[in-house]
Amino acid sequence: MSARKWTSVQLRSATSSSSTSPTTTPDHPKEDFMRRKEREVKEREAIEEILRACKVCRLAMNGEDGVPYVVPLNFGYTWSGEQPVFYLHSAQSGRKLDLLAKDARVCFEMDCDYVLEGKADDACTYTNRYASVIGTGRCELIASDEEKEAGLRCLMQHVAGDQDWKFDPRWMGKTAVLRVRTEQLTAKRH
Repeated sequence: MSARKWTSVQLRSATSSSSTSPTTTPDHPKEDFMRRKEREVKEREAIEEILRACKVCRLAMNGEDGVPYVVPLNFGYTWSGEQPVFYLHSAQSGRKLDLLAKDARVCFEMDCDYVLEGKADDACTYTNRYASVIGTGRCELIASDEEKEAGLRCLMQHVAGDQDWKFDPRWMGKTAVLRVRTEQLTAKRH
């Protein structure tokens, strides 16, 4: 097993900030992120199965000075056509909302079903079996109380099960609800 060695030029170009991403500009088609095609999950039902098993969404935002900022969040989801729409909740102020107000582009990651496999006496045979969903989208703050409640209901159904969830209006006024509209998504099972 060999480690990849980075030169300082590669590191600079890999970390240099750009105002546009080749995955989102009209001049460039969406990049194909999946290297191991045999592990890609494409069927909606199989993606849905992975999403149901995932309990945490890691949301990455564009941070200050080009340094990414990632937070783990509970989530719920629904579907809009062939793409999932994710709902997240937050306090009404803080770094996350400050960053999203400046740049709504996000990356999200969820994973589940970890199993470590390998031969007891051979470290190089070890691997993790898992399932994951990674994607990009735009995150927006939901303004209307009706939409906020629908988003929170979706979140609660995912994390705690189907119920007719009720929300105290006093807490609704203190809670921000975020919606991520998926633009690109890749699912994988290894």
